[in-house]
Amino acid sequence: MPDSVSCADTRLDAKDALAGALARAGLAADIRAVHPMADTGLAHTHVWLERDTIDWVARLPKQSQMGLPAEENLAYQAACFARAGPSGHTPALHGVLPPAPELPRGGLLVSAVRGRPARLPDDLPAIAEALAAIHGLEVPTEADRAPLRSPADPWRAMREEVARQAEWLAHAGLSRQARARIEEELAALPERLPPGPGTAPRLISFDAHPGNFLVTDSGRAVLVDLEKCRYGLPGFDLAHATLYTSTTWDLHSRAVLTLEEVADFYRQWRSTAGLAGDTLSLLACRRAMWLWSLTWCAKWRAQHRRERDAAAGGEDWSAELSDDALVAHVRERVDHYLSPEVIARVKDELLDLRLALGD
Repeated sequence: MPDSVSCADTRLDAKDALAGALARAGLAADIRAVHPMADTGLAHTHVWLERDTIDWVARLPKQSQMGLPAEENLAYQAACFARAGPSGHTPALHGVLPPAPELPRGGLLVSAVRGRPARLPDDLPAIAEALAAIHGLEVPTEADRAPLRSPADPWRAMREEVARQAEWLAHAGLSRQARARIEEELAALPERLPPGPGTAPRLISFDAHPGNFLVTDSGRAVLVDLEKCRYGLPGFDLAHATLYTSTTWDLHSRAVLTLEEVADFYRQWRSTAGLAGDTLSLLACRRAMWLWSLTWCAKWRAQHRRERDAAAGGEDWSAELSDDALVAHVRERVDHYLSPEVIARVKDELLDLRLALGD
């Protein structure tokens, strides 16, 4: 069992809630021990299940970041694991626990991964390899992509998603300077991407920040948090893996990357994936992913003081669902990323990265 497992109680009594669900599913007999894991994310509670064969992790949703009802949310997440599984860089899916009174959002059972948090910049090549494997998977016909999102125009869909989140800028208590800088960057997003190889839809994670990876003893990077997969632009994942707002988010994988380290990551992905991804499109995706993160921060700041959703359906950013220490960490990071100084810092990096890539 890894060091990340903690016996501290979480706000959702996951251990008790699991007992009945596992028994009903006929899966309790070979489970030797149940260990609630540290509360490290806003979307799930995790429980390590020691078994006679391979260990599992139960992923119990606190909410749906996709805004889906409980059963649809489970089906969506199950599809994420099933579609990404052939890459060899994600946990295997073993079962679905349907919603029940004691487990209102149900849960997924996936293979436990024994690994350590990613260390940056050393593990960036392994992360690039993992993402290249996911992006390189065969894309199903449009008729077979459901339930995963597969917008006809992934760039337009991203612009629309960012615009919806940007409505929270007015409710986030931003300084005048910060809001003006964000709105300036929003206005700079192109209406369309230039045609090229980087605009072809692939399976992407849409949540590829380094804190979502574990690295095994063999050096393989495993993306353990799959909830928001879709058929979209790989540039969104590459950005999320290396943006300042991503690499300084997680306490265990926190690092500030140099411009050359970011450029090397893009080169590694290009070499491994064999997907050229023209620089203009990749950098446009980087700007869009950064703005998605900033507008999400504004939304979280505006919503996290709300009471939890008693009906346990859809999206819910209430701080009541997470440990106080996690909420305090998220609040500090959100305030940091929404500061005018950090906004200016990331903007400057965007301007310099094209030169660093040599295109």
